[in-house]
Amino acid sequence: MVKRVSSREDLEDLRKSVLARRDPKRPLISICSGTGCQACGSEAVISSFISEMQKENLTGKIDIKRTGCPGLCERGTIVVIYPQGILYQKVQPEDVKEIISETILKGRPVERLLYCDPATGQKFLHENEIPFYKKQMRILLENNSIIDATNIEDYIALGGYSALAKALFDMTPEEIIDVIIRSGLRGRGGAGFPTGRKWESCRKAVGYPKYVICNADEGDPGAFMNRSLLESNPHLVIEGMIIGAYAIGSSEGYVYIRHEYPLAAANLAIAISQATEYGFLGDHILGSNFNFSIKIRRGGGAFVCGESTALIASLEGRIGEPRAKYVHMVEHGLWDKPTNLNNVETWANVPLIISKGADWFSGIGTEKSKGTKIFSLVGKIRNTGLVEVPLGITLRDIIFDIGGGIPDGKRFKAVQTGGPSGGCIPESLLDLPVDYERLTEAGSMMGSGGMIVMDENTCMVDVARYFLNFLSEESCGKCVPCREGIERMLEIVTRITSGKGKPDDLELLEELALVVKDFSLCGLGQTAPNPVLSTLRYFRDEYEAHLRGKCPAGVCKELIRYSILTENCTGCGLCRKNCPSGAIIGEVKSPHSIDQEKCIKCGICRESCKFDAVLVS
Repeated sequence: MVKRVSSREDLEDLRKSVLARRDPKRPLISICSGTGCQACGSEAVISSFISEMQKENLTGKIDIKRTGCPGLCERGTIVVIYPQGILYQKVQPEDVKEIISETILKGRPVERLLYCDPATGQKFLHENEIPFYKKQMRILLENNSIIDATNIEDYIALGGYSALAKALFDMTPEEIIDVIIRSGLRGRGGAGFPTGRKWESCRKAVGYPKYVICNADEGDPGAFMNRSLLESNPHLVIEGMIIGAYAIGSSEGYVYIRHEYPLAAANLAIAISQATEYGFLGDHILGSNFNFSIKIRRGGGAFVCGESTALIASLEGRIGEPRAKYVHMVEHGLWDKPTNLNNVETWANVPLIISKGADWFSGIGTEKSKGTKIFSLVGKIRNTGLVEVPLGITLRDIIFDIGGGIPDGKRFKAVQTGGPSGGCIPESLLDLPVDYERLTEAGSMMGSGGMIVMDENTCMVDVARYFLNFLSEESCGKCVPCREGIERMLEIVTRITSGKGKPDDLELLEELALVVKDFSLCGLGQTAPNPVLSTLRYFRDEYEAHLRGKCPAGVCKELIRYSILTENCTGCGLCRKNCPSGAIIGEVKSPHSIDQEKCIKCGICRESCKFDAVLVS
């Protein structure tokens, strides 16, 4: 039976007790159990470790811990051996015996499992030596590799809930809000509104009860920052929400989490249950007069419910449709009561700011964009994963120094930031500092933190079509500019990619995009034209080439033709063997050709050829 923590002194006694039971020199095998590594087979790896330890009579002598995502998702399953801090990547069940025999029993690293820099070939033993981590500033993700999300004592051992105790017993609600204002923390969900000002408005709003909400409905393609935080360190988010609720004067909170995040929802539910059992949630928190509870609500899969007012409607059991922004949520939010909504990453920053102070946080970043930001770095990039960097770092630093650059010797072409409503930034702006203002000036946005890298084989017109298609399907349809405007833009861009574009299409597309941007009801419609406007701004020549009947990247099927260069073809037969439509003609060791009537333009022949004999025109 857990003894409820009823005072600040109880919390410190519990922390001392937890630390006293832990030997920092005791061997610990930390295994990433986030969604990414689970997809790579981490559960089988864990089972192999348990089995192998039993065989070697090591059970009870070495700890195994299921932890959260360390960020290097492309290299899963990630295993870290403590206290040495040795990081192994791409670990499979069959590797476990060697790890036990060499590293655990003999203290020797398994060289083939170490991270190898694809650019230099150098191998690295420890996590902090790997280039992927060197330029990061991991203040939110720092403890992911050492915390079991289902064990509250792991969080407490690292100082968890001490910020809450400080807020409850050393600060007034007004002082808490003042610290958040002075820190310069801005909302990490996309709009970048000053967090402290929002809290201040909600505290001053007339009406009771007041609600706090955590927006975990992360729907951007390729984005998984919020998922990782909730899977890996849910108590950090919970503690932030409790502090915010105390500052605002709320006794009830909700986490609205994306339905497609089962592990995050499960770990969060366990964390809420444990926090309640220990006395950090519920009545008389830490022996104070403050009461606060948190409930979880699963989203229904609608992208638009990431928008604050649509999220509120969904929480109330109505269709997730936005409402006009002149009705302020801090005054008339959930059930028409004052409501404060921030996203997962915003809440996670709060305990750190309260613990370390406003000056510490405001000392990171730029003049108007403070702190760090987590990005999901995906696409045509060597090091796919989560990165946490100080705001103001350049795109070049993120993509080439942290991300490792573009694989297969390809050339960088563009990066899209801000999710499906973000813009595509070209190579000429690689030295752009990443902050709210500069990204907006470039025609993109910070968004929640999605970052999709594209190489020379990407068709920018097709990229615009892809995101317009996504946004068209996700539009709630409430307002005409968004419902009809996105659909019409999609029709025009689809026509261009299929070789049926008209001379005046680009002018019409640009005009329509500006109308949708200016007159849509909510953020989805207002930002939906960004992929179109940014690609027209930086890659207009590709649109013009499509109007002339050519796709420079060789992506749009209606505009390309595959052929075989006779002098390069050795007649190896690989292309003929792999062609799904039987369009390749030729005998072994003789030059092949392509039957254009049978060719479905899938590109498999080009991918198969080792001699650069397949051309795209």
